[in-house]
Amino acid sequence: MTIIEKTDKYVMQSYGRLPAVIENAEQYIDFGSGVGTNSLGYCDDDWVNAVCRQAKLMQHTSNYYYNTPSADFAEKLCDITGYTNVFFGNSGAEANECAIKTARKYSFDKYGKGRHTIITLKNSFHGRTLATISATGQDDFHNYFFPFLDGFVYAEPNDTVDLAEKLGSHVCAVMLEYVQGEGGVCPLEQDFVDMVYMLCAEKDVLVIADEVQTGAGRTGKFLCQEHFGHKADIVTMAKGLFGGLPGGVCLFGEKCSEVLTAGTHGSTYGGNPVVMSGGIVVLDKVSQPEFLSEVIKKGDYIREKLSAVNEIASIDGKGLMLGITLKSKNAKEVMKKALDNGLLVLVAKEKVRLLPPLTITYDDLDKGLEILINILGEKT
Repeated sequence: MTIIEKTDKYVMQSYGRLPAVIENAEQYIDFGSGVGTNSLGYCDDDWVNAVCRQAKLMQHTSNYYYNTPSADFAEKLCDITGYTNVFFGNSGAEANECAIKTARKYSFDKYGKGRHTIITLKNSFHGRTLATISATGQDDFHNYFFPFLDGFVYAEPNDTVDLAEKLGSHVCAVMLEYVQGEGGVCPLEQDFVDMVYMLCAEKDVLVIADEVQTGAGRTGKFLCQEHFGHKADIVTMAKGLFGGLPGGVCLFGEKCSEVLTAGTHGSTYGGNPVVMSGGIVVLDKVSQPEFLSEVIKKGDYIREKLSAVNEIASIDGKGLMLGITLKSKNAKEVMKKALDNGLLVLVAKEKVRLLPPLTITYDDLDKGLEILINILGEKT
């Protein structure tokens, strides 16, 4: 029985997998980095050494106790971002669950019941748990699992009038992605983001920034919100923050720093010392200004190389988070052909999505872009 046959037989078929078995880092040129998780690429020496060293000491301990890697990671992350404290979970969805609970408890503690609605944006994606799928502003996800959670209202992205109309006295938070990743790599406009922060400040409504995909240097800033000149009350991160190990964080500004008290939230594996040890290496590298400037340069390099391709209608995104709109070809078919030719790419809605490792070399960029350009240049 092959690996594909074994997987299809014994693993729940909840993914639309491609017919490839990934065994090591040498098989493909990767423009997807595990959907943005392998931020330092594959087998970075410092990362591997830190993870292995901690695994030999202790793989896990309960959150009834303290451990050194989680304390060191928390201190470093708060120093880099300017946030007060952090909650550790296992994924982006868990981080967003934490943000939702925190926003509602903040409002309950201060104003009592009834002020619990969270505005999210149409075309957003916040996870696949029942709360985060309810928060997700896409009708395609609102099926099968009825009843969905109430208390979520969906505003049009980049529509300040629609936002203002929905921001009533029952609202406790606005939750947004600065670049909607799964929704098609669609950046928000500066004027809209400015209005979100202005209206929320007037009404003591929290701003939650979902930076699960945009954070940890992906857009050329450590947090994407730095491009927009605002600081959310709560920020969620995951994916590339731990270099490929499962982890998520919820960062709190001073306003929310004491909302969660003992017993109000938890996560068995949150703050796992092996994961934290890998994360410390990621923080040390991706927070450096010269590293982040290289991310922007590489993103610009990709845009320049693709600018002459007739099949490409437009390229959206920031840094190394790019979405390519095609004129006639199907993005999923392009993804399959790229796989056949040794290149891994992603899709988001109708776009080809690129999320290369932040450490990708220009040599690998050139090789991968040559494959992609040849596929896009093929006659249909």
